[in-house]
Parts: sequence; structure tokens; C-alpha cells
Amino acid sequence: MTRARNMPSLVTTLLAVITTAFFSWSLLVSSTAEATALTYNVGAHERACFYAWADVPKKKLAFYFAVQSGGSFDIDVDVRDPNQKQMLSLEKERQGDFVFTANEIGEYSFCFSNDMSTFAEKVVDFEITVENEKRASSLTQEEKDKSRGPQAQTDAMDESLFRLTGELARIDRMQKHFRTRENRNFSTVISTESRIFWFSLVESGLIVAMAMVQVYVVRTFFSGSRRTHV
Repeated sequence: MTRARNMPSLVTTLLAVITTAFFSWSLLVSSTAEATALTYNVGAHERACFYAWADVPKKKLAFYFAVQSGGSFDIDVDVRDPNQKQMLSLEKERQGDFVFTANEIGEYSFCFSNDMSTFAEKVVDFEITVENEKRASSLTQEEKDKSRGPQAQTDAMDESLFRLTGELARIDRMQKHFRTRENRNFSTVISTESRIFWFSLVESGLIVAMAMVQVYVVRTFFSGSRRTHV
């Protein structure tokens, strides 16, 4: 009976520990980087822009995109800094993964253009990540000496969490890559099935037409022969 009564309290304690650990990990990860992952439907002749803010120089901007469906799975991409200086320009690109250094403070624009498409819409998955602060491994020796004490004890954990976040991001990118390939292969299969269907339909129509022509020719031939014989 005592063990049975203690079981709920043990489960509650375990859940509380897991929740606290997850919440702490989320706070540490969120203090490292800010990320935005979206799926957007770019219409024909549409130019859609999204923005990221860099409040200090030398921040890292990571930009990933992949066209999931629509047309030839390609789109035009344009990235500009706060001074409207072009940082990246791509035409008819299917996917990409880039990292920029934000040398200027301000708003960076990430635009997708579907001007080359007459009527096809494009579904685009993209992610914009802005590094938020320095990691422990990137601090100078002077900064490390100043951070001696309780804060220094969290450096190893912070570094481990940062590496874990990087690995999770890499796995997520790989899954997105496989998802993109799956969508494109599925689109190819659908297109092939459609072509086979219409080819079979046209072929069947031609066979029926040829049979009718043969019947007509044979009937005309024998009808003409009978008239000549009489």
C-alpha cells in the first residue's frame, strides 16, 4: 500500500523535473538565436518579402528556403541589407541554404518573386535565423576572466546546448530536404500518370477510329463488287 501511494508522487516529481529541464533548455536556446520558419504560398506575378532585424553589427543571418510545389519548383530570391544593397540574387532556384554577416544595424529583407510564372502558384518553405548573442566559446580571454563565478559554470552547458541545437537544426534541414525531394518525386509521378492516361485515351480512340475506317472500306469494297457483277 505504501508503494502504491508513493507512485503518484514519484511520477509527479519526475514530470516536474522534466518540465523544469525542458523550460531551462528552451530559455538557454532562445537566448542564443531567434528563428522564424514559415510556409508561404507565392501567387503568380507576386513578390513576397519577409524581414529580420539586426540590432547589433556582426550578427549571423541564416537563410534557408525550398520550393515544395508549383510549376517547375523554382523561384527568384532577393536578399538586401538595410541600405537596400543586394546581398543575394537568385533566379529560378529550387532551394538554398545561406549564412550572412549583418554588418549594418537595421532591417534585412528576404524576398521571393514569382514573376516568371503565368498562372502557377509556388509553395515555399523558408527559415530565417538571427544569432542573438555570443557563445562562451567565442568570448575573448578577457571576457572569460570577467565572467568567472556562477556564470562560468554554465558555459559548458551553454556550449553543449548550442551544439545540440545545431545538430537538431541540421537534422531538421535534412528532413526538409527529403520532404522537398518527396514532393518533387510525387509531382513527377502524378505528371507521368496523367501523360499515360491521355496517351492511352488517344491510342484507344485511334484504334476505334481505324477499326471503323476498316469496316467502312470493306463494306464499300464488297458493295462495289456486287454492283459490278450484276
